[in-house]
Amino acid sequence: MALPKIVSLFSGAGGLDLGFKKSGFPLTFAVDLSPAAIQTHKRNFKEATSVAADLEDLGPDGVMAYLEKLLEPGESIGVIGGPPCQGFSRANTASEANDPRNRLPLLYLQIVAALQGKYKVEFVLFENVLGIRDAKHSVTFRGILAKFKELGLTPDVNEYSALDYGVPQARNRVIISGFREGAVARDFMPKKMAASGLTVRSVIGDLPEPAFFARDLEKSSIPHHENHWTMRPVSKRFSRPGGADRSGRSFRRLEWDKPSPTVAYGHREIHVHPEGRRRISIFEAMLLQGFPDDFVLEGTLSSQVEQVSNAVPPPLAQSLATAIKAALLKADRKSAADEALSA
Repeated sequence: MALPKIVSLFSGAGGLDLGFKKSGFPLTFAVDLSPAAIQTHKRNFKEATSVAADLEDLGPDGVMAYLEKLLEPGESIGVIGGPPCQGFSRANTASEANDPRNRLPLLYLQIVAALQGKYKVEFVLFENVLGIRDAKHSVTFRGILAKFKELGLTPDVNEYSALDYGVPQARNRVIISGFREGAVARDFMPKKMAASGLTVRSVIGDLPEPAFFARDLEKSSIPHHENHWTMRPVSKRFSRPGGADRSGRSFRRLEWDKPSPTVAYGHREIHVHPEGRRRISIFEAMLLQGFPDDFVLEGTLSSQVEQVSNAVPPPLAQSLATAIKAALLKADRKSAADEALSA
């Protein structure tokens, strides 16, 4: 069978997209609010149509207008993405149930409903933070699951740790997925990997020193990889005898022989290098997220921090995609066998 074509909503830089691409799914369309993220997407996924747009403005009709030029009616598609999660984040201690960003998962599913009118939506998958399941968001969360069922999609909700899928990072996320066929949902079983040896040292220990940000810095002056740059260490903490201490969220210092915590928060709060003299570079954060060496982020330094911190680790995405692929192929073989018996 031909694998479903991928429609990526709230795509960001494309961590999910990369995992699905590596599993053999063809990427067709991606949309995100961030022009820098879409610039990144265009550079790394030249086969896809990537659009910078606000999905709240675009709406289901706007997405359909783009896809009419890219897909034939009745084609099989899969919809993936990561609706912004700050409204659900436990790190956002002021988060409220009525945060307007909490509506975005339901907008995502409204777009899926429109897509079902013209295409065969085989599966839907999106990532969010653990906080989406917290009691104060229970009405929204139950509404999301109810919408899946209303769309005829068998939902699957699970927590995944990036460490279990080959990523040297203690990052836990909720993956909500839905499948057109119940048999595919039952056979969707991502395979874990051994977590031994997944340390900060194993991934970034041999890298040269990065370049420090400067307004006139040329990409050609950045060593090793054009994302191997970081903020200039201006805080006095970095010049202490033992380097910056490990106190507070803004100065979380990595440890060489442990996995990294979630690599960054927001625009600027990227973690401190294990030696304590600077923050890690964008490229170091990318490697700790499981991005390959040949992936490049575009945009300003702060937009790159945002892109890498928001991304789904590609190896986790690939495990999810491979599991979906295996379940779809198994259902297709069974369908073909049943047809042969009835012939």
